[in-house]
Amino acid sequence: MVRDFAALIDRYGHIPNGNRTYYLSRSQPPFFFEMVALTDPHDPAAAFAKYLPELKREYTFWMAEQRVITLPGGARLNRYWDDSDLPRDESYRQDAILARSTYRPSAIVYRDVRAAAESGWDFSSRWFADGRTLATIDTTDIIPVDLNSLLFGLENAIRFGCERNGDAACAKAFANKAAARRTAIDRFLWNAQANAYFDYNWRLQASVKRLTAATLYPLFTNVAGKIEAQKVAQTARRLVKPGGLVTTLADTGQQWDAPNGWAPLQWIAVKGLRRYGASRLAHTIACRWIANVRAVYRRTGRLVEKYDVMTLDRPGGGGEYKLQDGFGWTNGVTLKLMALYPTDANYSSVSQCPKLSPVRVHETGSGVLRR
Repeated sequence: MVRDFAALIDRYGHIPNGNRTYYLSRSQPPFFFEMVALTDPHDPAAAFAKYLPELKREYTFWMAEQRVITLPGGARLNRYWDDSDLPRDESYRQDAILARSTYRPSAIVYRDVRAAAESGWDFSSRWFADGRTLATIDTTDIIPVDLNSLLFGLENAIRFGCERNGDAACAKAFANKAAARRTAIDRFLWNAQANAYFDYNWRLQASVKRLTAATLYPLFTNVAGKIEAQKVAQTARRLVKPGGLVTTLADTGQQWDAPNGWAPLQWIAVKGLRRYGASRLAHTIACRWIANVRAVYRRTGRLVEKYDVMTLDRPGGGGEYKLQDGFGWTNGVTLKLMALYPTDANYSSVSQCPKLSPVRVHETGSGVLRR
């Protein structure tokens, strides 16, 4: 798979949203460097050196002008984008109906929908101006926490690959790029009042004060400072529900909102929390997710794409299409979590999982956490 993705980058300059010509105008979140690292877990720098041309070319794609926003003070961070402003070929009717339901120019709506598809979170209240309705989607106005955390990881991967190849100038350049991105993330995406990383609306020059699972990405890619990571671990407990980590706290009917939990976000949370020593919280999330997956399987005989984590033994719902069986990331993440926590694989109830003390805070509309 890594070789296939590398071939796509060699041919198109990026990994398309899917292997169809109509997906070429956008990508997906840049996880390629993480995939490359897995090919040589004992010496990831060697893997980065091997795939350095592809890592650099993907980075060039993400740093093209439309995907980069220059912020006050000259800092540069990235957004999701799509080169097309037409309805999606695969969802033409839905997009046309949506555009007719809003007063905004259709081309802007179509591009924001496409950019949300590039994010992988299609769709979510993260991208809605009012936090509730798809008609207010404004994805291209948002500087996302997850995207910029991943690009920090990509910059460091290129740095380590250059170091392994003996290219000191390249290594220094990408170390500087990563340092600049970390400074910008600290300035624009860290919210000291809420003790969380939030997306940033660059047009409004304001933090989007909605707690989502994306707040854990800076821990996953090691961009967070130790103090910030400790605070995020406390705040993120509000996202921990009976069946795992919920995607957001908003129940909008969209699939990347409550009550759904997704396997990739469980893994990102667990790996990020373990990296910073929040092992009990990581274990609790993993254990509850495993128990939920087992409960749904016992009831339905299926492994599915997403799960309702607000309760137990219920598949997820919402979104544009019928719930998918399978499912690659559910299978892979659940197996990996069971390998990390082998005792949990035999638990029949979340009551057997590590306990967390009650959360005593709630979020106000301003995003400030209060008692």
